[in-house]
Amino acid sequence: MTDAPAHHKPAFRRFAAAVGLANLADGIAVVAWAWTASLLTRDPLWIAILPATLRLPWIFFALPSGILADRVDRRRLIMLCDLVRALAYCTAGVALLVNLPLGAPSVMGVQNATLYGTLLGLGVMIGCAEVARDNAAQSMLPAIVPGQELERANGFLGSIETVGNEMAGPALGAFLIALFLPAPFLIIAVALLLAALLTTTITGQFKAEPAVDTDASQGWVSAWGEGFRFVIGHPMLRTLALVTGFWNFFAEMALIALVLHVQENLGAGATTYGLILAVGAVGGVVGGIVVTPLLRRLSSAKLAQWMTVASAPTFVMIALAPGPMTVAAAMFVFYLTGIVWNTISISYRQRIVPDDIRGRVNSVYRLFAWGMMPLGLVASGVIVNGAGAIWSRETALTVPFFVAAGGVVVLAALAWRRLGRGFD
Repeated sequence: MTDAPAHHKPAFRRFAAAVGLANLADGIAVVAWAWTASLLTRDPLWIAILPATLRLPWIFFALPSGILADRVDRRRLIMLCDLVRALAYCTAGVALLVNLPLGAPSVMGVQNATLYGTLLGLGVMIGCAEVARDNAAQSMLPAIVPGQELERANGFLGSIETVGNEMAGPALGAFLIALFLPAPFLIIAVALLLAALLTTTITGQFKAEPAVDTDASQGWVSAWGEGFRFVIGHPMLRTLALVTGFWNFFAEMALIALVLHVQENLGAGATTYGLILAVGAVGGVVGGIVVTPLLRRLSSAKLAQWMTVASAPTFVMIALAPGPMTVAAAMFVFYLTGIVWNTISISYRQRIVPDDIRGRVNSVYRLFAWGMMPLGLVASGVIVNGAGAIWSRETALTVPFFVAAGGVVVLAALAWRRLGRGFD
């Protein structure tokens, strides 16, 4: 793993440790939400809807969260969001506990509508807090790390996030599910509580200073308009938001399809699923390590171009995989290229956006970039159900991967020229 940035080490280390704990919790949740949904229903659409609630707030809460990040102390906002998520996950664990043992999952519809509805509501609550936390954290980082070290810092954080979100978290989540179904939700609550406590130890000034010409009584619509105009008026930011949004749409389409593909087509269980995600996370760690050396040899523009298209063959590999090992290899490449792309795009955005509107610009950017995720999740379920009316279920479960691969190729072709000259 890369070294932490040389400057501001104590504050950055605490920040990175809190990020690690929060992403460990998110990684456990990756397995917990999808696998719990598969224990309540075998319908791909209903399975997709439950984890989609975690992403849905990126559509309706991204903009308010950006204004909050520009008007309040970002450190305190992060702490509050982690506490809210801890409470919600603890409630989810208790809800599962009182509903054990679960009956056989429904082939159509949901086996326990009350439990499913409770989890949906908690998912929205968790998603709103996550939106605000992530926005505040990205807006806060330039106050901790000098501008010339942002790529290095984001690469380091990308590795930490991947270890927690895609490696240790999913593996631990799979183990905990096999041990006791409510356990992962309760462990997530503990991890988020610790992250909140750690965030309180970071010292510094983390409330944005308003610009000299900013009206103190500025309304929310007007405040949001500043961020919107900045993104729309900046050709490269506009391109990065569109590319990231559509890429996330196709990626989420494939990732949710992976749950039933692993279970039914490959005949594997929760542990194998968690290990596949863990191998993919190793690729993410490698991506965080190699991004800085790669940028010494290749331009940001060239890397961004190739990282955009690189996920297409991995989706095809997953669909045609004879077994879990091939899927794991594809996921390794998928996460490696994703971390490199994120490091380039996030660092560019943090560097060019003024601090006083960074939260709002992030919110507008991520409204589309992350708001496409729940749409991709739901689209995957719709595609499988539609394909199932034409082909066998085994074939239908692979269709989202082919659709995602084709979509990424088209996306890369449309964005190729703009990415090639936009970082200049």
